[in-house]
Amino acid sequence: MSAAAVYYDPFDPVVMADPYPTYQALRKAAPVYWSDAGRCWVLSRHSDVTSALHDPSTFSSASGVFPTVGAPSMADLFLPMLIMTDPPRHTAMRRIVSRAFTPRRIATLEAGIQELIEGLLDDASSHETWDAVEALTAPLPAIVIADLLGVPREDRDSFRRWSTQLIQSQPQSPRIGGALEAAAALYDYFASFLAERRIRPRDDLMSALVEAEVEGQRLSEDELLGFCFLLLVAGHETTTNLLSNSLVALAGEPDARHAMADDPQLLPRAVEELLRYDSPVQGLSRTLTRSTTMHGQDLEPGDVVLLLFGSANRDEQVFPAADRLDIHRSAEQHLALGHGVHFCLGASLARLEARSALQALLSRHRDWEVDEESAVRLQSGPIRGFATLPFRPIAGTWRVR
Repeated sequence: MSAAAVYYDPFDPVVMADPYPTYQALRKAAPVYWSDAGRCWVLSRHSDVTSALHDPSTFSSASGVFPTVGAPSMADLFLPMLIMTDPPRHTAMRRIVSRAFTPRRIATLEAGIQELIEGLLDDASSHETWDAVEALTAPLPAIVIADLLGVPREDRDSFRRWSTQLIQSQPQSPRIGGALEAAAALYDYFASFLAERRIRPRDDLMSALVEAEVEGQRLSEDELLGFCFLLLVAGHETTTNLLSNSLVALAGEPDARHAMADDPQLLPRAVEELLRYDSPVQGLSRTLTRSTTMHGQDLEPGDVVLLLFGSANRDEQVFPAADRLDIHRSAEQHLALGHGVHFCLGASLARLEARSALQALLSRHRDWEVDEESAVRLQSGPIRGFATLPFRPIAGTWRVR
């Protein structure tokens, strides 16, 4: 296939339904591709995406990380967020939030997460078929991140609604108005909560943020709101869609399901492979700060460059038989959680939630079906997952705890 024959639109519903054949064409024929639809350059090979992630001085995050052709940039739409900050400010701000994700802190959450998952599965098991998103994959991370921030669990339904409105907004789409409404609602909610924590601090992340200092100065109100906004959306969308995508991938892999059920020691490696195989975040963008040349193509300052994690994770040069799910594969080089300075802060928490959920599910039954035809896929260029996912344990496989 020639480069001229390749066409890629990150917001094309056909591509969103199954982007991987298009990614393969990009890697082979157009590793540096100009997308008229996205008004951005697209990098699809693992080596190129990795190099860009490790060069934040050239590939800047400060103007936003989502292509927003035909719409205002993220920097114009949202308050300052860690994900839209470059070093050295990013380095100093990241130290603050990283305190919430230390190995010791994550370890203390494990028992509560397991108990939460069992309760969610108990509720779901009374139905022959259930929506996996509504019953498990959405409430689990929403409750965990709410607990981490210190906000009431009863607000999680509102969080989920606002988050879905945000990630389903696309350029030149009526949904952009809904995204702005959701952002405003989140900011209002957190502004009130932060004000309360200033008066009555507690042992939670919100109180820690209020007291935190960067380079001798407290965080501004906008920075505090941006922190909370990012932690909520990123902290729960990544895990929700990792789990949903995993249930779909494993539905067609009985040998993998049975092996994981028989030997839970396989779960950590399996989660890495599931992250690689169908990444919840398919790509994020950067803006060039200087001229650069890649594969003979000149890119100029101000150009937007989309880094396709989902394509990099299917690069045959790094992952042999990349289109095959192999839970025994060593997939540590995947980019599903980013790399470099912007590596996902909540990676350890997402992995813990995914391992715990899959282990609990497999301890109850080894086989299931998903109805992809009835499922509703998220209409979001960079986020791959489901809004609804009909899930049915296959008769005779449900185990009583």
